[in-house]
Formats: sequence, C-alpha cells, structure tokens
Amino acid sequence: QVQLQESGPGLVKPSQTLSLTCTVSGGSITTSNLAWSWIRQPPGKGLEWMGVIAYDGSTYYSPSLKSRISISRDTSKNQFSLQLSSVTPEDTAVYYCAARDGLRVGTVEHDYWGQGTQVTVSS
Repeated sequence: QVQLQESGPGLVKPSQTLSLTCTVSGGSITTSNLAWSWIRQPPGKGLEWMGVIAYDGSTYYSPSLKSRISISRDTSKNQFSLQLSSVTPEDTAVYYCAARDGLRVGTVEHDYWGQGTQVTVSS
C-alpha cells in the first residue's frame, strides 16, 4: 500500500521559500493514473488544496497560489517536492502530501495521506 512521508523545516522566516519533500513507498510516482498532491490546513481552518503533479509530470496549481508555488519530482528517489516562495505568517499550517487514483484538479479527496508536518512562518 502507498505510504507517504513529509519532511522539511518546521520554521521558515517571512519572505523566504518554504520547501518540503514527500517520500513515497509502496507505489511509484510514475504509475499510470496516480496523482500526487500538496494540501494544507491552517489553524482553525479547513483543508486547502494547493496543487498536484500527475504521473506524467504535468502540474496544476491553485489559482490563489499560482504565482508562488512550484511542485516538482525526482523519479530516481520516488519523491516529489513543494516550494512556496515569499511566505507570510498566513502560510502557517499543517502541510500534507497525498495521493489519489485519478487526476482531479482542486479536490482534497485523496486515497492516501502523509502524517502531515507543521510549518510555522515567523521571524
């Protein structure tokens, strides 16, 4: 079964770039029809879909984040990563990587989830 694990710094300073990596086991990020997403949950708020990278490497992003977000992958390591630039305290959230069978842009409904990692933006 697919397992995902987030890693990266828990504290980022304002104006810097937030970088996280998701390590995948039990499945390949290049397997047909699988999609790999980043989703976050600010304190006291609901889940927010950020973006997705499909099995063929194509990417799709939330319009509200499009100017700041980049999702990439390293197929040799079976990992995909998130970069969110110019962060502010409003980017403080629990960040999840997740996977679903079938690409559906914008949905927070996924089949597999990482544990989530807290990222705080503060000086």
